[in-house]
Formats: sequence, C-alpha cells, structure tokens
Amino acid sequence: MSIFGKIMSAIFGSKASATPASGSAPATDGTAASPASAPAAPAQSVDVAPILDKAVAAKKEKLEWRTSIVDLMKALDIDSSLTARKELAHELGYTGNTNDSATMNVWLHQQVMAKLAANGGKLPADVKW
Repeated sequence: MSIFGKIMSAIFGSKASATPASGSAPATDGTAASPASAPAAPAQSVDVAPILDKAVAAKKEKLEWRTSIVDLMKALDIDSSLTARKELAHELGYTGNTNDSATMNVWLHQQVMAKLAANGGKLPADVKW
C-alpha cells in the first residue's frame, strides 16, 4: 500500500480507496462521471480533527498534526523518516528538491490536507491547505 494510502486508511478506515492523483472528480456538466473516473471519496464525510486528535492523545509526545507532516505521520504510526517522506513526495508528484526537506515537508502537509479534503475529509479552519 502506498504511504498516502496508509494515511487514508488510518483516517477513513480500511474501506477507504486512496488515490493520490487528483482529477478524479465527478463531471461538473450535470452528467455522471464514468466509472473509470469515479471519486475515491468515502460514502460520508469524515471529521478528520477528532480522529487525529485522538491518535495524538495516545502518544507520549506533543505532536502538531495541523502543521507538520512528520507529526501527522507519527500520530498515525506511519514511518515518518526522510526516506518515507521522499516516497510520499514522489507519490504525490512533488517536483522540487527532496533534499530541501523543510520545503518538501510544507508542500507534503498542504497536499495531504488538500487530498484528505478532496476525498471526503472535513478539516478544521485552522488547517491550511
């Protein structure tokens, strides 16, 4: 399973179908989207904050999932090593320098938040994406 898939599964449950690529939105011209372009969103919207807040509360360290991709991954018990983040960046189409981890991490957090929202995740207003 992809790293983004693991994030989706941890938040939406194992039935979530995670697709990191965007562009699988339903047609906007009133016609139904074709099965090949069906969105990967779960049947219902999922409130992300309580799930991640609960995961953070179970840890023995202060984790800021709202602003840090590393902390988000740690909260979900997903490998947050630089290698894993580079793999996630590759999955999500990052074109910047993966050796500039600070810039990459900011981009990753924004992308993951945006993709969670696009897949039915309800994010709090204080999460920028």
